[in-house]
Amino acid sequence: MTRLDAYAAAMSVCDPALGGHASRVGAHAELIARRLGWDDERIDDLRLGAALHDVGKVSIRPEVLQKPGALDDAEIAHVRAHPVEGVWLISGVRSLIPAMPYVLFHHERWDGTGYPTRRAGAEIPLEGRILAVADAFDAMTSSRPYRAALAVDDALDEVARCAGSQFDPVVAQTFLDALAEAVAEPEPLPAAATG
Repeated sequence: MTRLDAYAAAMSVCDPALGGHASRVGAHAELIARRLGWDDERIDDLRLGAALHDVGKVSIRPEVLQKPGALDDAEIAHVRAHPVEGVWLISGVRSLIPAMPYVLFHHERWDGTGYPTRRAGAEIPLEGRILAVADAFDAMTSSRPYRAALAVDDALDEVARCAGSQFDPVVAQTFLDALAEAVAEPEPLPAAATG
């Protein structure tokens, strides 16, 4: 078992939904990155970062992570520590270093009101800005213990509305354009078997 597999297993134990979430975030982030012209090596780093972006959640008490109601101030602080905890967990593993900007910066906001560093605009590494959009979209379209999932169109409207405040406006528009193109040109269905 690789260290990445071990981290993935630990994440699944603390929250079984994290594996599916990480895969969807990775797919959404890859749509953005490919549209921005990233090469395969950089895409590989993105996949690693997406897989590990919530690894710090293994440090969150299960009763907080699965709480069906609103979190109190102490619980919010506990949850908001997960990017720093995640970097701490992976920092000693040389092969996981490329994931660090995704893990640390995916909750930063374009307007500087995010966490953990409160960076703003282009001070936030592009990796974090891309993952912020992909992560938020998947969070909005997934059911959580404390709320039902939004419809995809409502989540897309929210991404558009938050461009320039929560999200890098270029990254947000790139995501919206990529999804619109994917819907307009769906994958062809496999040909029916003849017999």
